[in-house]
Amino acid sequence: MSAKTALRANAPAPLTAVEGRLGFTRPSAETLYTYAYEPPDGQPRTNVELDERTVLIADARPVADTFSLDEQGFQLIRHRTAVRDFWDEAQTLALGHPEAAEIVKAATGASRVVVFDHTLRRRLTGTEDRTVGLPRQPATRVHVDQTVRSGPQRVRDLLGHQAEALLRKRAAIINVWRPIGAPARDWPLALGDAASVDPADLLPSELRFQHRTGETYGVAYNPGQRWYYVPGLQLDEAILIKCWDSADVARFAPHTAFEDPTTPPGAPPRESIEFRTIAFFD
Repeated sequence: MSAKTALRANAPAPLTAVEGRLGFTRPSAETLYTYAYEPPDGQPRTNVELDERTVLIADARPVADTFSLDEQGFQLIRHRTAVRDFWDEAQTLALGHPEAAEIVKAATGASRVVVFDHTLRRRLTGTEDRTVGLPRQPATRVHVDQTVRSGPQRVRDLLGHQAEALLRKRAAIINVWRPIGAPARDWPLALGDAASVDPADLLPSELRFQHRTGETYGVAYNPGQRWYYVPGLQLDEAILIKCWDSADVARFAPHTAFEDPTTPPGAPPRESIEFRTIAFFD
C-alpha cells in the first residue's frame, strides 16, 4: 500500500488518495449465491469468487459538499445523535430509527420514510462476518444492498397492501451509515461513484436466508470506476448510501469496508451502525 497519491477525479484540483485493496466479484455464468445461515449439507456457504484489486480511493472531504444522492449515489451529512448507546436496542429503536427517518427526509425531500432495519458492526480480528454469537463484521466485498428486482420486492414485503400504490410513485432505499464509539479511522467505507459504474458491472447475487431469498449486487472490477472515502468519519457525521431508486437518477452506489493504510497505530477497531430506510415521494 502506498502513502497518499495525487488523483484528479472530476474536481477543480487534484484530490489526495490512498491505495486500497477491494474485494470485487468475479463474473460467472452460474447463479451467484451466499447463505446467511449454515448451508445445507454438501453446499458451500457461497459460490462467489473474489477478485481482489488495488484501486485508488480519493479523499472526498475537499469536494463532499458537491456530492449528492442523485448524482454520485452517496452524501455526507452532519447530525448529532441523541442515542447514548447504540448497542442498547431499546434506545436505538426509540431514538435512532426516528432520527434516521428525519435525516433521510431532510436530505431528499421525501414525504414519508420507513426505517425497516439496522445492523451494528464491531470489528474483531480473525472473525468472519455472520459468525453465530459474535457481532457482524465490516463487509469486505464490494456490493449494493438491493437490485433492480429486490428493491421493489422489499417494498412489497414490508408494506403489504400499500406497496403497489406507493410503487406507482418514486421510491428509494437509502442507508444511513455512521460510526459509533469512536471516529471511523479503522476499516472505513469505500464508496463507488454511481455515475462511474457501468450497469454491466453489477452482478446479481442471491442472499439466502432460512425463510426468504433476497438479492444483492456484487460488483465486477472496472478501471473506469471512481472510488472515494471520508477519512476519520466523526460521531456527528453520517453517510447516506443509495441502494435502489425507482427514478432515473443515481440508483445504486457500491460500497465496502477497506483497510486504510493511513490508519494510525492503535486506532480503536471500527464500530458502526447502518439504518436501512425506504423513502417515498409524492
